[in-house]
This record gives sequence, C-alpha cells and structure tokens, in this order.
Amino acid sequence: MTIRLDIEYDGTDFAGWARQPGLPSIESSLEEVLGRILQQPVSLSVAGRTDAGVHASGQVASFTIDHDSAGSKSAAIDSGSAVNEPALFDSGKLRRSANQLLPPAIVITAASEAPDGFDARRSALSRSYSYSVLNRPYPSPFRGRYVLYYPGRLDLLLLEEAAAIILGRHDFTAFTPTVTEHNNFEREITQSAWQREGDLLLYRITASGFLRNMVRVLVGTMMEIGRGYRPLSDLSSLLNGAERPAAGETAPSQGLCLETVSYKLV
Repeated sequence: MTIRLDIEYDGTDFAGWARQPGLPSIESSLEEVLGRILQQPVSLSVAGRTDAGVHASGQVASFTIDHDSAGSKSAAIDSGSAVNEPALFDSGKLRRSANQLLPPAIVITAASEAPDGFDARRSALSRSYSYSVLNRPYPSPFRGRYVLYYPGRLDLLLLEEAAAIILGRHDFTAFTPTVTEHNNFEREITQSAWQREGDLLLYRITASGFLRNMVRVLVGTMMEIGRGYRPLSDLSSLLNGAERPAAGETAPSQGLCLETVSYKLV
C-alpha cells in the first residue's frame, strides 16, 4: 500500500528537506517518527527537496507500507479486524500520532491511501512556489522568519515585466549553481507573476520542476531590476544559457515557500 502525506513546515531551523549526517532535516524527522509508529523502516519520496531555511505549506511525500510486517501495536493499524481478515490501515490515526511526536515546526495536514503506482516526486505534474518580500520602512518581529525584508523602493511595473519574460521555456543555467547534479537546464514556466498585497510583494512561479536555487536566483535578479541596478533587457540574454555569474545574487531562503504540488486526477 502507498501512503500520501500532505505536509506543512517552517524550515527555519532545518538543514533542508534531505537527510544530512549530524544536521536536523525534515526528511529525517518524518522518517524516524513514522518508522517508530509503524514499527518498520520508512523511506519517503518527496515532491520538492527544499533547501535549508525554505518553508512549505503544500509539500507532498509518499511511502509504501508492508501490512504483513507492520507492528500490531502500531497506532495506524487496527488490530481489531476479524480473524483471517487483513488489518485495516487508519490514515487518520497515523496523522494524529505523527503530529504528537513531530517537532512543532512540522505538521502532517493529511494522510491518505494513494492509488497504485503513485509516487510524490515522479507523479507530480507541477510545483508552485511563492517568494515574499516585506517592502516597507521597518521590519516585522512576527514575519521575519518568512519574508525578505527590503525597505527600499522596488518598481512593481518592472518586476511585473520581468516576471512576464520568464514565462515559457528557457535555459536556466544562469539561475543555478555552477557545480550541480543537473545536466538539463531547460524548464517551462507556466506561471510567473508579481503582485502587491499591502506591504508585501509576492512572487509566484509554477513549473513541472526547478533547478537548485532557481527561484531564489530569479528573485534576486528581478529585485536588481526593480531597484534600477540592472536593465530589464538583461533578462532575455540570461534566459538563453548565460553562465551563473551573469545573473543576480541568490535571494535569502526565508522568503521562499513551496505552496502546492499538482497531480493528475484519477
């Protein structure tokens, strides 16, 4: 049986999604708690391997469970099934039990049995991220963990024009580290837009997949354009396979959030 988890987390105090020796990670926290509840090893597949300090309000992970080897005392297994009938898996119990044991910064919002063949990473059609910039003269003690604070002037019209240029298929070599595991740098962007909501400037972007640091470098580059430090015309050449040093700085991680992952309806 394959189980789908929908997850929210504050990534501030974690070294990212991926398990890393000696460092706190979202993956290790979830796998250890789930393994303890189910009394069997759990290996998660995840829709988006978020970096250190990056948040998620709509992360999706999946794993397979072996009913035969699951402990009879598991909070997710109903051992009261009739004789000769398979034990019933209770995803609600799993969610509640996991949330009692997980760090407060990680919450499973839903757990459900997934269709045969579902894999959180391989089955995903698209991922959507947002980046939040607090654009006012003074910072916020309440939102500082989740926004980039920038008190200076940012030209929203220029930001909107830059976002429009990013739409479509491009070569994003300039927007990911030079040393990388990727060998294909083309991605198709289906949503790219800035908007102002009160004192926040919000950038939202959707694609089937992203390169490492891609959204943060795009934001850093567009903010240079919005500040008047870089001409808008630079962006088209950057999206044509330019090298990483030609693009802007990588925006800080705290403003980035994985908002949604879409899947084919079955």
